[in-house]
Parts: sequence; structure tokens; C-alpha cells
Amino acid sequence: MKVGVPREIKEQENRVAVLPSVVYQLTKLGHQVYVEREAGVGAGYADKEYEEAGAIMSGDHAKIFREGDLIVKVKEPLAPEYPLLREGQILFTYLHLAANKSLTEELMKSGVTAIAYETVEINRRLPLLEPMSEIAGRMSIIVGGYFLAKHSGGTGVLLGGVPGILPGNVLVLGGGSSGVNAARMASGLGANVTILEVDFDRMRFLDITMHTAHTLYSNEAHLMEMLPGTDLLVGAVLVPGAKAPRLITRAMLRLMKPGSVLVDIAIDQGGCCETSRPTTHHDPVYVEEGITHYCVTNMPGAYARTATQALTNVTVRFVEYLAEGGVQAAIKKEPGLASGINVMGGCIRNKAVAQAHGLPFKEL
Repeated sequence: MKVGVPREIKEQENRVAVLPSVVYQLTKLGHQVYVEREAGVGAGYADKEYEEAGAIMSGDHAKIFREGDLIVKVKEPLAPEYPLLREGQILFTYLHLAANKSLTEELMKSGVTAIAYETVEINRRLPLLEPMSEIAGRMSIIVGGYFLAKHSGGTGVLLGGVPGILPGNVLVLGGGSSGVNAARMASGLGANVTILEVDFDRMRFLDITMHTAHTLYSNEAHLMEMLPGTDLLVGAVLVPGAKAPRLITRAMLRLMKPGSVLVDIAIDQGGCCETSRPTTHHDPVYVEEGITHYCVTNMPGAYARTATQALTNVTVRFVEYLAEGGVQAAIKKEPGLASGINVMGGCIRNKAVAQAHGLPFKEL
């Protein structure tokens, strides 16, 4: 099969979907791999490394899509790339379609088979989303702590405190992968951490494994009770494939102290706060109701080398399966891959995506 690896054109997205080592593996199996020049530079991988691994290099973005039967990306296609998608092609990337109706409709029109990393579910886990959730969770505390600094418009609270001074309060919405990693980082700094969660089994697990963080059943009353004392609020809720639930209203946000910080990790899926809107690494924050909002849609892109390595570790076997025999053969090898198919044959194949946009759903 011909595999295309384009350079990401999303603003300040420095990750690359395939490492030189993966190219070497694919070419050894007899596949042709087309890599766009400078695709890996932002993550520290030079064109020469891809050439030595056996890649066919090209500086033509459109050519990568034209040649590739399987397009492997990191982030969703942007508007200039819509016309480059074609019927019979396989697109394998993060899509987050529940928050993007125009992209959903374009994928349906193109006839492409669109497989989203974030909805591939195996044994009730999301293995292709987890590494990026871990990075985003840990990063949320780094950026949150930075924007709490007075010179960044924050309250001037140091999350870890110092002897004789109480630490800052971190409230994490959701005890999944990103939430747990946010809590771990915040606890490591010495902050006072509370995780809001609805799954009692998950809360028991967190109680046993995270002795430095507290758990609280997630409901509106508890959230409103906690917000006035919260210095850093981390939105880490996830419903696989679906739009993120709006847990925080504008009125609830007003309960927080001016200068407090909200990091909405769920912004990829539309955000969990009424006032959340997408931002970029170039211009990452804005202030609403006196609260600094950090809503960057590709948070792990800031740590492009670590994120690229973590992502390719989990995607490589699926790329090999798809390259070896196409979609059906890959699903025979790993049935869980079927849950990643969001659009196929011009139809939406993921129920949560169809419900998010009020569009027809067709069983795979």
C-alpha cells in the first residue's frame, strides 16, 4: 500500500504522525511511504532520517494526499485539505468530529474512510487517546500554575505553597486518564487536589492509589460549593466520541475568585464550560468573568517530541494492519479498530457523532 504522511498545517502543531523507525518497518514490509518534507522537523526528526529509513520525500503537500491510499496524520484535516481527500482513501488521525460539523460533512462528501484515534476502544479503554490525555493532564498543571502568576494576570498563588502558607486548591473535573495525570502533577507540586467523579468504582480506585488527592461525587451542588475556593480548575471530562458535557455555566464561573485559572482539556470535544472557546499556543488564553481561560485544542503539540514518540508507540501496529490489508483485514486482526470508524461510504458510523450534529447514523 502507499502510505502518505503530510506535514501538519494546524497552527503550531509540531507533532508528526510517523517516526523514521515506523517508515523503516513499513518499507521492510513492502509498502511505499510518502513523507512531506519538514514533516518531522518540529519534533526533532530531520528529512535525512526519513530518507535513510526508505521514505519517498516530497515538498508538495497535495502530492502526499494524491499518492497516499492510507493517510496518517496527527490532527484533523483543515479546510485547504478537504479537496485533497478522495473516495477509497483511508484517513487515520485525531478527528474530534462531535465538535466540528463542517469537517464531518466534508468527510461524508469525500467518500473517505475516516478512522479517529480517539474513538478506538479496546477492553473499555481508549489506547490511542490515552498517551495524549496523559500529556495534556500533566501539562494542565504546568500552564495553570504559570497563568496563576501575578505577571500573567493571575491571583499570585503558588500551587505548592511554602512552609507556613497553605497550598493552592486544584479542582479536577473527571477522574479519567487526563484527570488522573493532572491530579498527580498537582499533588507532586504539593497542591491541595480534589477530583470530581461520578463512577464509584473509579473513585474507589483513585482513593486507593492516590493518597494525596481527595475524591468527591460530581454533581452541580458539590461543584458550586468547591468553586469559590478553587485556584486552578481543570476540565478533564470525556464521553468517547461525543460532545463534552457542559458542566460549568457562566453563572457558576462567577463564583470563582478573579484571577483564578480554567484549563479546559475537553476543548477538543467542544469544551466543558459555557465560556470555553478554542485557542492556540500562539495566543493561548483569554479572560471571561475575571477567569483566565486556557483552551488550546492541541495541548500535547507544545511538547512535540515527547508527544510524537508517545503517539507513534500506540498507533504503529494499527498503521501496519491498515497498510497490510486495508480496513476489513485490519478489523479482523483487531476488532476494536471498528469503533474508530467515524465516517465510511459517505455515512456517519459513530452514533455519538451523528447525535451531536442531528445527522443520520448508519450501523457499520
